[in-house]
Amino acid sequence: MIVINFKSYKFGKEAVKLAGMIRRHLPNAIVCVNFVDIISVGEVNKKVYSQHVNYNRDGRGTGYVYSNALKSVGTKGTLLNHSEHRISLDKIKDRLVECKKSGLEVILCAANMREVKIFSKLNLKPYAIAFEDPKLIGSGKSITEHKSKDIVKFVRILKDSGIKSLCGAGISSALDVEKARELGCDGILIASAIAKVKNPEKLLVELRKFDKKW
Repeated sequence: MIVINFKSYKFGKEAVKLAGMIRRHLPNAIVCVNFVDIISVGEVNKKVYSQHVNYNRDGRGTGYVYSNALKSVGTKGTLLNHSEHRISLDKIKDRLVECKKSGLEVILCAANMREVKIFSKLNLKPYAIAFEDPKLIGSGKSITEHKSKDIVKFVRILKDSGIKSLCGAGISSALDVEKARELGCDGILIASAIAKVKNPEKLLVELRKFDKKW
């Protein structure tokens, strides 16, 4: 399972172009894009997630992007609690409920083992948990090398939980992805190495062999 977060690196036509390229090389990969690009990216890549989702208990929705609105335009799921957009546990619980009602899958990001344990025990479970060390995000230092022991613990915590295990932060090569698989992860969350570079096609070609194996 390969999940590619465009972060704030690609918008508009550039996002659509990259999403199309990903679709050609990695037809099973998920792309996570900004709200404004959901519809246009969805026209070239059906496996589109939002980078976040809003929810307001009192139902007042001006300025919010709700799960049912995302679903109505073809969104398959959402990232939640990314290190660049952290939210409280209460908000996580609320949004899991709303996403479940709307039929959106949730990839819930966790910064450490404590969060992984808490999230894995939630009554309403996310589709996947992505363990990302915030210090390694965008650093080029792969979590598979610098936090391999934590990844093993992470995979062990999620075993038999029904939640897919993804790791991310600093992943930038096919070797990093291979290592994630060897450590037992169900997939990876990658951003900078694909969304930030001028020519991502080389790495996309190298990752083809992982597209169906997971």
